[in-house]
Amino acid sequence: MAIHPTAVISPTAKIGEGVHIGPYSVIGDDAVIGDDCWIDTHVKIASSTTVGKRCRFYMGALVGEEPQDHRFKPGTKATTTIGDDTTIREYVTIHRSPFEGGNTSIGSHTLLMAFVHVGHDAQIGNYVTVANQTALSGHVIVEDGAVLSGYILVHQFCRIGALAMVSARNIITQDIAPYCMLAANGCVCGPNTVGLRRAGVSSDSRLAIKSAIKNYFFRGLNSTNAFEEISRYHLQTAEVAHFVEFIQKTTRGMMPGDPDMIALGTHGRDDETKE
Repeated sequence: MAIHPTAVISPTAKIGEGVHIGPYSVIGDDAVIGDDCWIDTHVKIASSTTVGKRCRFYMGALVGEEPQDHRFKPGTKATTTIGDDTTIREYVTIHRSPFEGGNTSIGSHTLLMAFVHVGHDAQIGNYVTVANQTALSGHVIVEDGAVLSGYILVHQFCRIGALAMVSARNIITQDIAPYCMLAANGCVCGPNTVGLRRAGVSSDSRLAIKSAIKNYFFRGLNSTNAFEEISRYHLQTAEVAHFVEFIQKTTRGMMPGDPDMIALGTHGRDDETKE
């Protein structure tokens, strides 16, 4: 363990083995820091934050701080949790809940790049990548394996599905379906084929997902008819089932398919056997 003499550690904090804490960093009351974490200079890990093993926090990161919410009252007991092997880069801000017993969570093996903001009660999954200057509002859900490029603004309560990939500078006001790519125009342009392959999804499952995305977004069908097509004609993998369930549970609606692709028939039945 290496703790710089200028670091301020609460007497109620629990620090694991092999932890490095740099100059002028602050660890708040009842915080838990897992083994082999590395904490740079001028980092604050606030009260009631639990950090897993082997996490890295770079200069100026602020984790588990009070939320930017008028409803917050001093003394509210809420928590922030971070999984194992997650990296929090420079000046990231992560806020805890304004609600008694609420939780903001970041999964394992996740990377939040410089100046990312994660609002209160957000739930960020495992193996998620969020690039520089992206801001996630309160109650946002990002499922496992999603990739968000830089300078994205995500409205509160939106969900971003598993292995989705989002182009830079988008403003997200509705849910993004799992396994989809969202282009710079804010529209779904097809499946995240590279991400699916890298995640080890089988060829058959990738083709099934591609077909489901076409039926829902690019054939001009309403949701009921699209789901009927998906269930009637296409391989029912776990990924397809999750795609359908995710959409059926939306409360904000879905970010749409690209209207130019629908008009041109770019994703019609003619290439369903290709990947």
